[in-house]
Amino acid sequence: MKKAINQSTLTFILNAISILTLLFIAVSLISYSRVSRQLNTANEERFQLTYNANRFMNGSSYLTNEVRAFAATGEQEHYDNYWNEVNTLKNRDQGVAAMQEIGITTEEQTMIDKMSSLSNNLVPLEENAMEQVQNGNLEDALNYVYGSDYNAAITQINSLKEEFLNTLEKRTAEETARLGKLQNSTRDFMFLAVILVALIQLSVVLLINRKILRPVLTVEKQMGEISQGNLSAAFSLQPDTSEIGRLVASIHETKQELKKYINDIDDKLAQIAQGNMDLSIEEDYRGEFLPIQNAMRQILDSLNQALLQINYTAEQVAQESERMTSDAQILSSGAVAQASAVQELSASIQELSREVDRTSSDANEARECSTSAANQLMYSNGKMDELTKAMEDISAASQQIGGIIKTIEDISFQTNILALNAAVEAARAGEAGKGFAVVAEEVQSLANKSATSAKGITELIENSIRMIKQGSNLASETTTALAGVMVGAKQATDLIEEIAGSATQQSQALHQLTQGMEQIAEVVQTNATTAEKSVDSARSLMSQAEEMKVAVQRFRLRR
Repeated sequence: MKKAINQSTLTFILNAISILTLLFIAVSLISYSRVSRQLNTANEERFQLTYNANRFMNGSSYLTNEVRAFAATGEQEHYDNYWNEVNTLKNRDQGVAAMQEIGITTEEQTMIDKMSSLSNNLVPLEENAMEQVQNGNLEDALNYVYGSDYNAAITQINSLKEEFLNTLEKRTAEETARLGKLQNSTRDFMFLAVILVALIQLSVVLLINRKILRPVLTVEKQMGEISQGNLSAAFSLQPDTSEIGRLVASIHETKQELKKYINDIDDKLAQIAQGNMDLSIEEDYRGEFLPIQNAMRQILDSLNQALLQINYTAEQVAQESERMTSDAQILSSGAVAQASAVQELSASIQELSREVDRTSSDANEARECSTSAANQLMYSNGKMDELTKAMEDISAASQQIGGIIKTIEDISFQTNILALNAAVEAARAGEAGKGFAVVAEEVQSLANKSATSAKGITELIENSIRMIKQGSNLASETTTALAGVMVGAKQATDLIEEIAGSATQQSQALHQLTQGMEQIAEVVQTNATTAEKSVDSARSLMSQAEEMKVAVQRFRLRR
Protein backbone atom coordinates (compact mmCIF):
# COMPACT_ATOMS: atom_id res chain seq x y z
CA MET A 1 0.00 0.00 0.00
CA LYS A 2 1.57 3.30 -1.10
CA LYS A 3 2.27 6.12 1.32
CA ALA A 4 -0.04 9.16 1.31
CA ILE A 5 -0.76 12.06 3.60
CA ASN A 6 -3.73 11.58 5.89
CA GLN A 7 -6.85 13.60 5.12
CA SER A 8 -7.03 14.59 8.79
CA THR A 9 -3.47 16.00 8.67
CA LEU A 10 -4.20 17.77 5.39
CA THR A 11 -7.40 19.17 6.83
CA PHE A 12 -5.54 20.41 9.93
CA ILE A 13 -2.92 22.16 7.78
CA LEU A 14 -5.56 23.75 5.54
CA ASN A 15 -7.59 24.86 8.55
CA ALA A 16 -4.45 26.36 10.12
CA ILE A 17 -3.71 28.26 6.90
CA SER A 18 -7.30 29.48 6.76
CA ILE A 19 -7.19 30.61 10.38
CA LEU A 20 -3.88 32.46 9.82
CA THR A 21 -5.23 34.22 6.75
CA LEU A 22 -8.35 35.20 8.63
CA LEU A 23 -6.22 36.52 11.50
CA PHE A 24 -4.19 38.46 8.94
CA ILE A 25 -7.35 40.04 7.55
CA ALA A 26 -8.64 40.71 11.06
CA VAL A 27 -5.38 42.49 12.02
CA SER A 28 -5.54 44.53 8.83
CA LEU A 29 -9.15 45.50 9.51
CA ILE A 30 -8.33 46.43 13.11
CA SER A 31 -5.38 48.56 11.99
CA TYR A 32 -7.44 50.29 9.33
CA SER A 33 -10.25 50.91 11.79
CA ARG A 34 -7.85 52.31 14.37
CA VAL A 35 -6.22 54.65 11.86
CA SER A 36 -9.65 55.73 10.62
CA ARG A 37 -10.72 56.53 14.17
CA GLN A 38 -7.49 58.49 14.74
CA LEU A 39 -8.08 60.45 11.53
CA ASN A 40 -11.65 61.20 12.50
CA THR A 41 -10.49 62.25 15.96
CA ALA A 42 -7.80 64.49 14.44
CA ASN A 43 -10.32 66.13 12.12
CA GLU A 44 -12.72 66.65 15.02
CA GLU A 45 -9.96 68.14 17.19
CA ARG A 46 -8.88 70.40 14.30
CA PHE A 47 -12.42 71.67 13.96
CA GLN A 48 -12.86 72.14 17.70
CA LEU A 49 -9.48 73.95 18.02
CA THR A 50 -10.32 76.26 15.13
CA TYR A 51 -13.80 76.88 16.50
CA ASN A 52 -12.63 77.66 20.01
CA ALA A 53 -9.73 79.78 18.71
CA ASN A 54 -12.22 81.87 16.72
CA ARG A 55 -14.45 81.90 19.81
CA PHE A 56 -11.55 83.31 21.87
CA MET A 57 -10.61 85.91 19.27
CA ASN A 58 -14.19 86.78 18.43
CA GLY A 59 -14.84 87.39 22.15
CA SER A 60 -12.08 89.97 22.24
CA SER A 61 -13.30 91.62 19.02
CA TYR A 62 -16.87 91.63 20.37
CA LEU A 63 -15.79 93.57 23.48
CA THR A 64 -13.89 96.07 21.33
CA ASN A 65 -16.89 96.58 19.02
CA GLU A 66 -19.38 97.00 21.87
CA VAL A 67 -17.25 99.49 23.79
CA ARG A 68 -16.68 101.56 20.62
CA ALA A 69 -20.40 101.42 19.78
CA PHE A 70 -21.25 102.57 23.34
CA ALA A 71 -18.70 105.39 23.05
CA ALA A 72 -20.11 106.46 19.69
CA THR A 73 -23.83 106.19 20.49
CA GLY A 74 -24.12 106.13 24.25
CA GLU A 75 -26.78 103.50 24.00
CA GLN A 76 -27.16 101.44 27.12
CA GLU A 77 -27.60 98.21 25.13
CA HIS A 78 -23.94 98.17 24.11
CA TYR A 79 -22.89 98.72 27.68
CA ASP A 80 -25.00 95.79 28.83
CA ASN A 81 -23.69 93.57 26.04
CA TYR A 82 -20.12 94.36 27.03
CA TRP A 83 -20.55 93.40 30.63
CA ASN A 84 -22.73 90.39 29.75
CA GLU A 85 -19.84 89.03 27.73
CA VAL A 86 -17.32 89.77 30.49
CA ASN A 87 -19.34 88.44 33.40
CA THR A 88 -21.69 85.82 31.91
CA LEU A 89 -20.78 84.55 28.46
CA LYS A 90 -17.03 84.57 28.93
CA ASN A 91 -16.38 83.28 25.39
CA ARG A 92 -12.67 84.15 25.62
CA ASP A 93 -12.10 82.16 28.79
CA GLN A 94 -14.26 79.18 27.63
CA GLY A 95 -12.54 79.12 24.26
CA VAL A 96 -9.10 78.97 25.91
CA ALA A 97 -10.24 76.28 28.34
CA ALA A 98 -11.66 74.17 25.49
CA MET A 99 -8.43 74.44 23.49
CA GLN A 100 -6.38 73.50 26.53
CA GLU A 101 -8.61 70.49 27.15
CA ILE A 102 -8.21 69.33 23.53
CA GLY A 103 -4.48 69.90 23.63
CA ILE A 104 -2.25 72.69 22.37
CA THR A 105 1.46 73.13 22.10
CA THR A 106 3.61 75.31 24.36
CA GLU A 107 4.12 77.77 21.54
CA GLU A 108 0.39 78.03 21.00
CA GLN A 109 -0.18 78.52 24.73
CA THR A 110 2.42 81.29 24.79
CA MET A 111 0.58 83.10 21.98
CA ILE A 112 -2.69 82.77 23.87
CA ASP A 113 -1.08 84.18 27.02
CA LYS A 114 0.28 87.16 25.09
CA MET A 115 -3.11 87.86 23.52
CA SER A 116 -4.82 87.53 26.90
CA SER A 117 -2.28 89.94 28.48
CA LEU A 118 -2.74 92.51 25.71
CA SER A 119 -6.51 92.16 25.94
CA ASN A 120 -6.39 92.62 29.70
CA ASN A 121 -4.29 95.76 29.23
CA LEU A 122 -7.14 97.26 27.23
CA VAL A 123 -9.62 96.82 30.05
CA PRO A 124 -8.66 100.07 31.92
CA LEU A 125 -8.98 102.03 28.71
CA GLU A 126 -12.37 100.50 27.93
CA GLU A 127 -13.61 101.13 31.46
CA ASN A 128 -12.49 104.76 31.29
CA ALA A 129 -14.21 105.16 27.95
CA MET A 130 -17.52 103.78 29.28
CA GLU A 131 -17.19 105.94 32.39
CA GLN A 132 -16.76 109.04 30.19
CA VAL A 133 -19.86 108.05 28.21
CA GLN A 134 -21.83 107.73 31.40
CA ASN A 135 -20.54 111.19 32.41
CA GLY A 136 -21.59 112.57 29.05
CA ASN A 137 -18.09 113.04 27.69
CA LEU A 138 -18.52 111.15 24.43
CA GLU A 139 -15.59 112.82 22.78
CA ASP A 140 -13.22 111.74 25.49
CA ALA A 141 -14.64 108.30 25.33
CA LEU A 142 -14.00 108.12 21.60
CA ASN A 143 -10.45 109.28 22.20
CA TYR A 144 -9.91 106.37 24.52
CA VAL A 145 -11.21 103.68 22.16
CA TYR A 146 -9.84 105.12 18.98
CA GLY A 147 -6.65 106.43 20.37
CA SER A 148 -3.17 105.43 19.27
CA ASP A 149 -2.52 103.26 22.33
CA TYR A 150 -5.74 101.41 21.93
CA ASN A 151 -5.26 100.93 18.18
CA ALA A 152 -1.65 99.78 18.68
CA ALA A 153 -2.77 97.18 21.19
CA ILE A 154 -5.59 96.04 18.86
CA THR A 155 -3.13 95.80 15.95
CA GLN A 156 -0.76 93.72 18.03
CA ILE A 157 -3.53 91.45 19.22
CA ASN A 158 -4.76 90.91 15.65
CA SER A 159 -1.23 90.10 14.54
CA LEU A 160 -0.95 87.52 17.28
CA LYS A 161 -4.36 86.12 16.31
CA GLU A 162 -3.23 85.71 12.73
CA GLU A 163 -0.03 84.01 13.79
CA PHE A 164 -1.87 81.76 16.24
CA LEU A 165 -4.41 80.67 13.63
CA ASN A 166 -1.68 79.96 11.07
CA THR A 167 0.33 77.94 13.60
CA LEU A 168 -2.74 76.00 14.71
CA GLU A 169 -3.87 75.35 11.15
CA LYS A 170 -0.43 74.18 10.08
CA ARG A 171 -0.08 71.79 13.02
CA THR A 172 -3.52 70.21 12.65
CA ALA A 173 -3.20 70.00 8.86
CA GLU A 174 0.10 68.15 9.15
CA GLU A 175 -1.40 65.72 11.70
CA THR A 176 -4.46 64.98 9.53
CA ALA A 177 -2.27 64.61 6.43
CA ARG A 178 -0.05 62.12 8.28
CA LEU A 179 -3.03 60.09 9.45
CA GLY A 180 -4.59 60.23 5.96
CA LYS A 181 -1.41 58.79 4.43
CA LEU A 182 -1.36 56.10 7.14
CA GLN A 183 -5.02 55.28 6.45
CA ASN A 184 -4.33 54.95 2.72
CA SER A 185 -1.33 52.74 3.39
CA THR A 186 -3.34 50.58 5.78
CA ARG A 187 -6.16 50.34 3.24
CA ASP A 188 -3.78 49.29 0.47
CA PHE A 189 -2.20 46.77 2.80
CA MET A 190 -5.65 45.43 3.68
CA PHE A 191 -6.58 45.07 0.00
CA LEU A 192 -3.37 43.18 -0.62
CA ALA A 193 -4.15 40.99 2.38
CA VAL A 194 -7.65 40.24 1.05
CA ILE A 195 -6.23 39.34 -2.37
CA LEU A 196 -3.62 37.11 -0.73
CA VAL A 197 -6.26 35.46 1.45
CA ALA A 198 -8.52 34.93 -1.57
CA LEU A 199 -5.67 33.26 -3.45
CA ILE A 200 -4.82 31.09 -0.45
CA GLN A 201 -8.46 30.12 0.07
CA LEU A 202 -8.83 29.31 -3.63
CA SER A 203 -5.80 27.06 -3.35
CA VAL A 204 -7.28 25.49 -0.23
CA VAL A 205 -10.62 24.86 -1.99
CA LEU A 206 -8.88 23.34 -5.02
CA LEU A 207 -6.74 21.16 -2.78
CA ILE A 208 -9.75 20.06 -0.72
CA ASN A 209 -11.67 19.28 -3.90
CA ARG A 210 -8.76 17.27 -5.30
CA LYS A 211 -7.57 15.48 -2.17
CA ILE A 212 -10.81 15.09 -0.14
CA LEU A 213 -14.07 15.99 -1.92
CA ARG A 214 -13.44 14.18 -5.21
CA PRO A 215 -12.34 10.91 -3.51
CA VAL A 216 -15.31 11.15 -1.12
CA LEU A 217 -17.72 11.57 -4.06
CA THR A 218 -16.11 8.59 -5.77
CA VAL A 219 -16.51 6.53 -2.59
CA GLU A 220 -20.15 7.71 -2.28
CA LYS A 221 -20.84 6.65 -5.88
CA GLN A 222 -19.25 3.24 -5.25
CA MET A 223 -21.30 2.76 -2.06
CA GLY A 224 -24.42 3.72 -4.03
CA GLU A 225 -23.61 0.98 -6.55
CA ILE A 226 -23.12 -1.50 -3.69
CA SER A 227 -26.44 -0.45 -2.07
CA GLN A 228 -28.14 -1.16 -5.43
CA GLY A 229 -26.62 -4.64 -5.47
CA ASN A 230 -24.00 -3.89 -8.17
CA LEU A 231 -20.80 -5.43 -6.83
CA SER A 232 -19.06 -5.46 -10.22
CA ALA A 233 -18.94 -1.68 -10.75
CA ALA A 234 -15.47 -0.25 -11.55
CA PHE A 235 -13.69 1.53 -8.68
CA SER A 236 -10.98 3.95 -9.83
CA LEU A 237 -9.51 4.70 -6.40
CA GLN A 238 -6.65 2.61 -5.10
CA PRO A 239 -5.90 1.89 -1.45
CA ASP A 240 -3.19 3.90 0.34
CA THR A 241 -2.20 4.87 3.91
CA SER A 242 -4.59 7.84 4.12
CA GLU A 243 -8.01 7.66 5.77
CA ILE A 244 -9.82 7.57 2.43
CA GLY A 245 -7.26 5.07 1.13
CA ARG A 246 -7.95 2.79 4.08
CA LEU A 247 -11.70 3.30 3.46
CA VAL A 248 -11.17 2.26 -0.17
CA ALA A 249 -9.35 -0.89 1.00
CA SER A 250 -12.24 -1.65 3.35
CA ILE A 251 -14.73 -1.22 0.48
CA HIS A 252 -12.73 -3.62 -1.71
CA GLU A 253 -12.71 -6.16 1.12
CA THR A 254 -16.43 -5.66 1.73
CA LYS A 255 -17.22 -6.26 -1.95
CA GLN A 256 -15.22 -9.49 -1.93
CA GLU A 257 -16.96 -10.71 1.23
CA LEU A 258 -20.40 -9.83 -0.16
CA LYS A 259 -19.62 -11.62 -3.42
CA LYS A 260 -18.52 -14.70 -1.47
CA TYR A 261 -21.71 -14.77 0.60
CA ILE A 262 -23.97 -14.02 -2.38
CA ASN A 263 -22.35 -16.70 -4.54
CA ASP A 264 -22.74 -19.27 -1.74
CA ILE A 265 -26.40 -18.32 -1.15
CA ASP A 266 -27.10 -18.34 -4.91
CA ASP A 267 -25.59 -21.82 -5.25
CA LYS A 268 -27.63 -23.18 -2.32
CA LEU A 269 -30.86 -21.65 -3.63
CA ALA A 270 -30.21 -23.06 -7.12
CA GLN A 271 -29.81 -26.56 -5.66
CA ILE A 272 -32.99 -26.09 -3.60
CA ALA A 273 -34.83 -24.97 -6.74
CA GLN A 274 -33.67 -28.21 -8.42
CA GLY A 275 -35.17 -30.25 -5.56
CA ASN A 276 -31.98 -31.01 -3.63
CA MET A 277 -32.86 -30.63 0.06
CA ASP A 278 -29.96 -32.75 1.27
CA LEU A 279 -27.63 -29.74 1.69
CA SER A 280 -25.37 -28.42 4.42
CA ILE A 281 -24.26 -24.80 4.99
CA GLU A 282 -20.50 -25.16 5.37
CA GLU A 283 -19.41 -21.59 4.63
CA ASP A 284 -18.39 -19.65 7.73
CA TYR A 285 -20.55 -16.50 7.83
CA ARG A 286 -19.50 -13.59 10.06
CA GLY A 287 -21.12 -10.64 11.81
CA GLU A 288 -24.53 -9.58 10.54
CA PHE A 289 -24.41 -12.42 7.95
CA LEU A 290 -24.45 -15.06 10.67
CA PRO A 291 -28.29 -14.83 11.08
CA ILE A 292 -28.59 -15.44 7.29
CA GLN A 293 -26.55 -18.63 7.68
CA ASN A 294 -28.72 -19.74 10.61
CA ALA A 295 -31.88 -18.83 8.69
CA MET A 296 -30.80 -20.89 5.65
CA ARG A 297 -30.08 -23.88 7.89
CA GLN A 298 -33.49 -23.48 9.54
CA ILE A 299 -35.17 -23.15 6.13
CA LEU A 300 -33.52 -26.34 4.89
CA ASP A 301 -34.47 -28.21 8.08
CA SER A 302 -38.04 -26.87 7.96
CA LEU A 303 -38.44 -27.71 4.26
CA ASN A 304 -37.14 -31.22 4.84
CA GLN A 305 -39.47 -31.77 7.77
CA ALA A 306 -42.41 -30.25 5.96
CA LEU A 307 -41.90 -32.29 2.80
CA LEU A 308 -41.40 -35.48 4.81
CA GLN A 309 -44.60 -34.73 6.69
CA ILE A 310 -46.41 -33.96 3.44
CA ASN A 311 -45.21 -37.25 1.98
CA TYR A 312 -46.34 -39.15 5.05
CA THR A 313 -49.67 -37.31 5.07
CA ALA A 314 -50.19 -38.04 1.37
CA GLU A 315 -49.68 -41.75 2.02
CA GLN A 316 -52.12 -41.65 4.93
CA VAL A 317 -54.65 -39.71 2.89
CA ALA A 318 -54.36 -42.21 0.05
CA GLN A 319 -54.93 -45.12 2.43
CA GLU A 320 -57.84 -43.43 4.15
CA SER A 321 -59.30 -42.41 0.81
CA GLU A 322 -59.20 -46.03 -0.35
CA ARG A 323 -60.93 -47.14 2.84
CA MET A 324 -63.49 -44.35 2.48
CA THR A 325 -64.17 -45.47 -1.06
CA SER A 326 -64.86 -48.99 0.22
CA ASP A 327 -67.08 -47.69 3.02
CA ALA A 328 -68.94 -45.42 0.63
CA GLN A 329 -69.58 -48.36 -1.70
CA ILE A 330 -70.92 -50.37 1.26
CA LEU A 331 -73.11 -47.40 2.17
CA SER A 332 -74.38 -47.19 -1.39
CA SER A 333 -75.25 -50.93 -1.36
CA GLY A 334 -77.03 -50.53 2.01
CA ALA A 335 -78.98 -47.58 0.62
CA VAL A 336 -80.12 -49.72 -2.34
CA ALA A 337 -81.17 -52.53 0.04
CA GLN A 338 -82.93 -49.99 2.19
CA ALA A 339 -84.82 -48.71 -0.84
CA SER A 340 -85.93 -52.27 -1.70
CA ALA A 341 -87.11 -52.86 1.89
CA VAL A 342 -89.00 -49.59 1.85
CA GLN A 343 -90.75 -50.61 -1.39
CA GLU A 344 -91.81 -53.92 0.16
CA LEU A 345 -93.03 -52.12 3.25
CA SER A 346 -94.98 -49.70 1.12
CA ALA A 347 -96.68 -52.58 -0.72
CA SER A 348 -97.59 -54.19 2.60
CA ILE A 349 -99.04 -50.96 3.90
CA GLN A 350 -101.07 -50.55 0.73
CA GLU A 351 -102.46 -54.06 1.18
CA LEU A 352 -103.24 -53.26 4.81
CA SER A 353 -104.98 -50.11 3.70
CA ARG A 354 -107.17 -52.09 1.33
CA GLU A 355 -108.01 -54.50 4.17
CA VAL A 356 -108.91 -51.56 6.42
CA ASP A 357 -111.06 -50.08 3.69
CA ARG A 358 -112.84 -53.39 3.33
CA THR A 359 -113.31 -53.51 7.12
CA SER A 360 -114.75 -50.03 7.06
CA SER A 361 -117.14 -51.08 4.30
CA ASP A 362 -118.19 -54.20 6.21
CA ALA A 363 -118.75 -52.17 9.35
CA ASN A 364 -121.04 -49.84 7.48
CA GLU A 365 -123.05 -52.77 6.07
CA ALA A 366 -123.28 -54.29 9.59
CA ARG A 367 -124.62 -51.02 10.88
CA GLU A 368 -127.36 -51.05 8.22
CA CYS A 369 -128.19 -54.66 8.91
CA SER A 370 -128.52 -54.04 12.64
CA THR A 371 -131.64 -52.03 11.93
CA SER A 372 -133.25 -54.94 10.08
CA ALA A 373 -135.38 -57.59 11.44
CA ALA A 374 -134.37 -60.36 13.79
CA ASN A 375 -133.92 -62.75 10.93
CA GLN A 376 -130.83 -60.77 9.94
CA LEU A 377 -129.11 -61.35 13.29
CA MET A 378 -127.65 -64.64 12.18
CA TYR A 379 -126.41 -63.00 9.05
CA SER A 380 -124.90 -60.25 11.14
CA ASN A 381 -123.34 -62.82 13.44
CA GLY A 382 -121.67 -64.34 10.39
CA LYS A 383 -120.44 -60.99 9.29
CA MET A 384 -119.08 -60.40 12.73
CA ASP A 385 -117.15 -63.63 12.44
CA GLU A 386 -115.75 -62.33 9.18
CA LEU A 387 -114.95 -59.06 10.88
CA THR A 388 -113.15 -60.86 13.67
CA LYS A 389 -111.14 -62.79 11.08
CA ALA A 390 -110.33 -59.55 9.21
CA MET A 391 -109.15 -57.97 12.47
CA GLU A 392 -106.90 -60.91 13.04
CA ASP A 393 -105.52 -60.52 9.51
CA ILE A 394 -104.96 -56.79 10.14
CA SER A 395 -103.20 -57.59 13.40
CA ALA A 396 -100.98 -60.09 11.60
CA ALA A 397 -100.26 -57.56 8.84
CA SER A 398 -99.46 -54.90 11.45
CA GLN A 399 -97.00 -57.25 13.10
CA GLN A 400 -95.37 -57.80 9.71
CA ILE A 401 -95.13 -54.02 9.26
CA GLY A 402 -93.52 -53.78 12.69
CA GLY A 403 -90.84 -56.23 11.52
CA ILE A 404 -90.23 -54.14 8.40
CA ILE A 405 -89.97 -50.98 10.47
CA LYS A 406 -87.43 -52.74 12.69
CA THR A 407 -85.44 -53.48 9.57
CA ILE A 408 -85.57 -49.79 8.59
CA GLU A 409 -84.35 -48.77 12.03
CA ASP A 410 -81.45 -51.21 11.75
CA ILE A 411 -80.55 -49.84 8.34
CA SER A 412 -80.72 -46.24 9.72
CA PHE A 413 -78.52 -47.21 12.65
CA GLN A 414 -75.97 -48.84 10.31
CA THR A 415 -76.07 -45.78 8.03
CA ASN A 416 -75.48 -43.50 11.02
CA ILE A 417 -72.47 -45.62 12.09
CA LEU A 418 -71.03 -45.44 8.55
CA ALA A 419 -71.55 -41.64 8.50
CA LEU A 420 -69.72 -41.29 11.82
CA ASN A 421 -66.84 -43.40 10.50
CA ALA A 422 -66.71 -41.27 7.35
CA ALA A 423 -66.67 -38.06 9.44
CA VAL A 424 -63.79 -39.41 11.55
CA GLU A 425 -61.79 -40.30 8.43
CA ALA A 426 -62.54 -36.90 6.92
CA ALA A 427 -61.25 -35.23 10.10
CA ARG A 428 -58.04 -37.24 9.86
CA ALA A 429 -57.55 -36.08 6.28
CA GLY A 430 -57.53 -32.42 7.37
CA GLU A 431 -58.07 -29.82 4.68
CA ALA A 432 -58.26 -32.46 1.94
CA GLY A 433 -61.18 -34.20 3.71
CA LYS A 434 -63.40 -31.17 4.29
CA GLY A 435 -65.57 -31.94 1.22
CA PHE A 436 -66.06 -35.55 2.28
CA ALA A 437 -66.86 -34.42 5.86
CA VAL A 438 -69.78 -32.43 4.48
CA VAL A 439 -71.01 -35.55 2.64
CA ALA A 440 -70.65 -37.70 5.80
CA GLU A 441 -72.59 -35.11 7.80
CA GLU A 442 -75.40 -35.13 5.20
CA VAL A 443 -75.57 -38.94 5.24
CA GLN A 444 -75.73 -38.92 9.06
CA SER A 445 -78.51 -36.33 8.96
CA LEU A 446 -80.52 -38.41 6.49
CA ALA A 447 -80.00 -41.56 8.63
CA ASN A 448 -81.32 -39.71 11.68
CA LYS A 449 -84.35 -38.57 9.71
CA SER A 450 -85.00 -42.18 8.59
CA ALA A 451 -84.79 -43.44 12.18
CA THR A 452 -87.18 -40.71 13.34
CA SER A 453 -89.71 -41.55 10.57
CA ALA A 454 -89.46 -45.28 11.35
CA LYS A 455 -90.10 -44.57 15.01
CA GLY A 456 -93.21 -42.56 14.08
CA ILE A 457 -94.46 -45.35 11.85
CA THR A 458 -93.92 -47.88 14.64
CA GLU A 459 -96.03 -45.78 16.99
CA LEU A 460 -98.78 -45.56 14.37
CA ILE A 461 -98.71 -49.31 13.80
CA GLU A 462 -98.81 -50.02 17.55
CA ASN A 463 -101.86 -47.76 17.84
CA SER A 464 -103.47 -49.61 14.91
CA ILE A 465 -102.78 -53.00 16.50
CA ARG A 466 -104.23 -51.80 19.79
CA MET A 467 -107.31 -50.48 18.06
CA ILE A 468 -107.68 -53.68 16.00
CA LYS A 469 -107.55 -55.74 19.21
CA GLN A 470 -110.25 -53.51 20.64
CA GLY A 471 -112.34 -54.06 17.49
CA SER A 472 -111.85 -57.82 17.72
CA ASN A 473 -112.98 -57.89 21.35
CA LEU A 474 -116.00 -55.80 20.52
CA ALA A 475 -116.88 -58.10 17.66
CA SER A 476 -116.77 -61.15 19.99
CA GLU A 477 -118.95 -59.41 22.54
CA THR A 478 -121.40 -58.45 19.82
CA THR A 479 -121.64 -62.02 18.59
CA THR A 480 -122.35 -63.28 22.11
CA ALA A 481 -124.95 -60.59 22.63
CA LEU A 482 -126.69 -61.38 19.33
CA ALA A 483 -126.83 -65.09 20.21
CA GLY A 484 -128.18 -64.35 23.67
CA VAL A 485 -130.61 -61.48 23.44
CA MET A 486 -132.48 -59.72 20.59
CA VAL A 487 -132.66 -56.64 22.71
CA GLY A 488 -128.87 -56.37 22.39
CA ALA A 489 -129.38 -55.47 18.72
CA LYS A 490 -129.36 -51.82 19.60
CA GLN A 491 -126.14 -52.28 21.57
CA ALA A 492 -124.66 -54.17 18.62
CA THR A 493 -125.60 -51.30 16.39
CA ASP A 494 -123.75 -48.91 18.67
CA LEU A 495 -120.76 -51.21 18.82
CA ILE A 496 -120.75 -51.57 15.06
CA GLU A 497 -120.79 -47.80 14.72
CA GLU A 498 -117.77 -47.66 17.03
CA ILE A 499 -116.11 -50.29 14.89
CA ALA A 500 -116.87 -48.23 11.78
CA GLY A 501 -115.31 -45.15 13.44
CA SER A 502 -112.28 -47.18 14.43
CA ALA A 503 -111.96 -48.50 10.90
CA THR A 504 -112.11 -44.94 9.61
CA GLN A 505 -109.34 -43.91 12.05
CA GLN A 506 -107.35 -46.95 10.95
CA SER A 507 -107.79 -45.93 7.35
CA GLN A 508 -106.59 -42.37 8.14
CA ALA A 509 -103.65 -43.73 10.10
CA LEU A 510 -102.72 -45.98 7.20
CA HIS A 511 -102.90 -43.04 4.81
CA GLN A 512 -100.50 -41.14 7.10
CA LEU A 513 -98.30 -44.21 7.20
CA THR A 514 -98.33 -44.32 3.41
CA GLN A 515 -97.22 -40.66 3.27
CA GLY A 516 -94.45 -41.42 5.79
CA MET A 517 -93.27 -44.31 3.66
CA GLU A 518 -93.16 -42.04 0.62
CA GLN A 519 -90.94 -39.63 2.59
CA ILE A 520 -88.75 -42.54 3.68
CA ALA A 521 -88.49 -43.62 0.06
CA GLU A 522 -87.29 -40.09 -0.89
CA VAL A 523 -84.76 -40.11 1.97
CA VAL A 524 -83.49 -43.51 0.95
CA GLN A 525 -83.13 -42.29 -2.63
CA THR A 526 -81.18 -39.27 -1.35
CA ASN A 527 -79.00 -41.58 0.72
CA ALA A 528 -78.22 -43.62 -2.36
CA THR A 529 -77.32 -40.47 -4.35
CA THR A 530 -75.17 -39.15 -1.48
CA ALA A 531 -73.40 -42.49 -1.18
CA GLU A 532 -72.55 -42.38 -4.90
CA LYS A 533 -71.19 -38.82 -4.47
CA SER A 534 -69.17 -40.01 -1.48
CA VAL A 535 -67.62 -42.70 -3.62
CA ASP A 536 -66.69 -40.10 -6.26
CA SER A 537 -65.28 -37.71 -3.61
CA ALA A 538 -63.22 -40.48 -2.02
CA ARG A 539 -61.81 -41.46 -5.39
CA SER A 540 -60.97 -37.81 -6.20
CA LEU A 541 -59.28 -37.44 -2.80
CA MET A 542 -57.25 -40.59 -3.39
CA SER A 543 -56.18 -39.27 -6.84
CA GLN A 544 -55.08 -35.94 -5.31
CA ALA A 545 -53.15 -37.77 -2.60
CA GLU A 546 -51.31 -39.75 -5.25
CA GLU A 547 -50.47 -36.55 -7.16
CA MET A 548 -49.15 -35.01 -3.91
CA LYS A 549 -46.92 -38.03 -3.34
CA VAL A 550 -45.54 -37.78 -6.88
CA ALA A 551 -44.86 -34.01 -6.40
CA VAL A 552 -43.00 -34.59 -3.11
CA GLN A 553 -40.98 -37.50 -4.45
CA ARG A 554 -39.13 -35.23 -6.90
CA PHE A 555 -37.31 -33.67 -3.91
CA ARG A 556 -34.19 -35.34 -2.57
CA LEU A 557 -34.83 -35.19 1.16
CA ARG A 558 -32.59 -35.63 4.15
CA ARG A 559 -33.52 -38.83 6.04
